[in-house]
Amino acid sequence: MHVAIIMDGNGRWATRRGLLRPAGHRAGANAVRRAIEAAPDLGITTLTLFAFSCDNWRRPPEEVNELMWLLKAYLRSEARRFLESGARLSVIGRRDRLPARLRTEIRRVERATATGTKLLVRIALDYSARESIARAAAQCSGVMPPTADNFGKLLAQTLSDEPGPTDVDLLIRTGGEKRLSDFLLWECAYAELVFTDTMWPDFDGHELRAAVQEFHRRERRFGGLGADTTPMPHHGAER
Repeated sequence: MHVAIIMDGNGRWATRRGLLRPAGHRAGANAVRRAIEAAPDLGITTLTLFAFSCDNWRRPPEEVNELMWLLKAYLRSEARRFLESGARLSVIGRRDRLPARLRTEIRRVERATATGTKLLVRIALDYSARESIARAAAQCSGVMPPTADNFGKLLAQTLSDEPGPTDVDLLIRTGGEKRLSDFLLWECAYAELVFTDTMWPDFDGHELRAAVQEFHRRERRFGGLGADTTPMPHHGAER
């Protein structure tokens, strides 16, 4: 099962408590740990977390610098935990605009956790779905367009050095907003969407379990007919 999470609400969580926004990001790092710990027991084999979008560069420089520092510190502190739990880290998105020390830490943890098989944790940094789709499209050549599977592989290559899973089963967004915000647009074509008002720093294993349970209650038809649906006769073109 591939679950993707838009980790929203860190800044609002902090300001509502009279704290500076970076305090919310630091609290959000603890929520990441809780989600990773809870995921395997819920049948989740891939967890993709939206940490920093291409649009986030427009935030105040002080907040961006704090986020970059926090990401590096998180990877450094969590590397051993990843190894002990059998999790593997993969960072998707652009890397050329990330600070050099953060890029170095990413490579170190990716190499150290490469043999992990229990859970694949993908962190999206400097990520834009529309940009990645455009880059994949630019690699297409020939008269015939590529199949969806082949294009998905091209898309994965624009995000990481290794092929990764494409289809998302469940997308969760915290913080009360109800939009995709340019996250995994291709991969979420048939994803079930769950929105929660819980701010990301308050998100825990119980919240994740509730979202997964909601996923399992839904009937997934992928454009087809449900098990209890009798097809209606029609004439002419289907609309």
